[in-house]
Amino acid sequence: MSTTTLARPSPLAGLLRLLASQEAVLLLALVILFVGVGSFNPRFLAERNLETIFLGNAYVAVAAIGMSMVIISGNIDVSVGSLIGVLAVVSGSLAVAGWPIWLSWLVPVLLGMAATGLMGALVAFLNIPSIVVTLGMLSILKGGLIMATGGAWIGNLPQGYALAQMEPLGIAMPIWFMVILTAGAAFWMRYSGLGRSIYAVGGNAEAARLAGIGRRRVVMQTFILHGFFVGIASVLFATQLSVIQSTVPPNLELTVITASVIGGVSILGGTGTVIGSTLAAILFACIGSALIFLNV
Repeated sequence: MSTTTLARPSPLAGLLRLLASQEAVLLLALVILFVGVGSFNPRFLAERNLETIFLGNAYVAVAAIGMSMVIISGNIDVSVGSLIGVLAVVSGSLAVAGWPIWLSWLVPVLLGMAATGLMGALVAFLNIPSIVVTLGMLSILKGGLIMATGGAWIGNLPQGYALAQMEPLGIAMPIWFMVILTAGAAFWMRYSGLGRSIYAVGGNAEAARLAGIGRRRVVMQTFILHGFFVGIASVLFATQLSVIQSTVPPNLELTVITASVIGGVSILGGTGTVIGSTLAAILFACIGSALIFLNV
């Protein structure tokens, strides 16, 4: 009786695939940027500057995690910047109104999931293109925020509210959130049933349907997960300073989407990782800081 031996992939081939990945390219770009700019101006590598880069953009990386999931599923959300701005104002307003601090952190996360869940329902069950749904939500959120606040800033935030300024074990809280959420989301996308279904639906919705995967359910759940990350990003954004600006951060939605795409997520859906989007968000922040230290 003859037996067939399956060829195992060589370790060298696996290493070459890893080095050719988008994540490896982004990591290499970061190393080159740090070494190059640091040799020209050592102040670029100063602890205070690196802390500013990471702390000021960790919320972008967190938001890009959820955005990557949405794009991998074959959809997009251009309202993410407006939603972060609105949820940040809600969080600050609750804190100033005397609500318990933990509720002022939790409510934006729940509202974010509800808002993106509504958009996901319109996309999944009414078959409205996600670009149309989220553009409409962007207009509603941006206009509603101006009408409700008149652009006034929120100050007099209570003591203990500044989550982003806390430093457990000497490491700033936004960095904890960015690293833990990225690692957890990457593991979940790779090994969970829903994570693999997101890739399947984004890659070929009809093939996924024939395999027994419900597209509507997957799209709906993906948008709700996206809202979870947007809610956390809004709390980090709201608590990084002593005041909250009652306006939508300019071009934030483009920054989040670009971080996902440059991180290796295909705009057509079906491919990409959340690790790449986080590295891309850090790279963008480093480039902006490097231009200053290079006197450009």
